[in-house]
Amino acid sequence: MSGASQPVGRRERNKQLKLDRITAAAHELFAERGIDEVTTQQIADKADIGTGTLFLYAKTKGELLLLVQNSVYAEALERGRADAENIPDTLDAVMAIIRPVVECNRTQVDSGRVYLREMVFGDPAEPHHHEALTITGQTEQAVAAVLCRDAQVSEADAATAARVVSAVMFLAMAAGVNVAASVHEILRDIRKQIAVLLTR
Repeated sequence: MSGASQPVGRRERNKQLKLDRITAAAHELFAERGIDEVTTQQIADKADIGTGTLFLYAKTKGELLLLVQNSVYAEALERGRADAENIPDTLDAVMAIIRPVVECNRTQVDSGRVYLREMVFGDPAEPHHHEALTITGQTEQAVAAVLCRDAQVSEADAATAARVVSAVMFLAMAAGVNVAASVHEILRDIRKQIAVLLTR
C-alpha cells in the first residue's frame, strides 16, 4: 500500500485538536495583550488544558509565540512572493516580498520583536525555532529568485545579496530605535538600503 494515506488515529486527532486550541488561545491573548502581559497559565486556561499538557507542545512563551507566528509569517511570505511575480522592476519586486513580512511583524510590535529574538537565539533543534529559520531561508530564496532575473547576476551572488537583504530587514524590524516607527517608515528605510545594494 505504498502511496496510500493511512487514516489518522484518534490519538493523533486529539493531539492536533489540542495544538489547534493552544495556537488559537495564544494567538488571541498575544494579540490582545502582548507577550509580556500573558502567562502560560492563562493560555492553558483559555485552551482548556492543563499547563503540563501545554508544555508538551511548547516549553516557553517564546516557543508559543513562534508556534503562533510561524504560520502567519509563512502566509505573509506567500502573499509577497505572489505579488513579486507580476512586478518587473527588481527593487519593487524585492519590496513586494518584504512588505507583508514587515506588516506581519509590526501587527503587535513587542511580540514581533520577541519573535525575532526567539528565532535568532532559540535552539535551532526545537521544532518551532527550526520552522522559523526555515521561513527565513524561504524568504531569502524568494529574494534570490527575483535577483536572478537579471542574467548578469549569478546564483551565488543572488544568494549572498538575499542574505544581506534579510539582515537589513531583520535589523530594521528589531532595532530599538524603530520601536515607534510606522510600517511605512521601516519599509522606506529598508528600501533605501536595498537600493544601494542593488546598484553595486
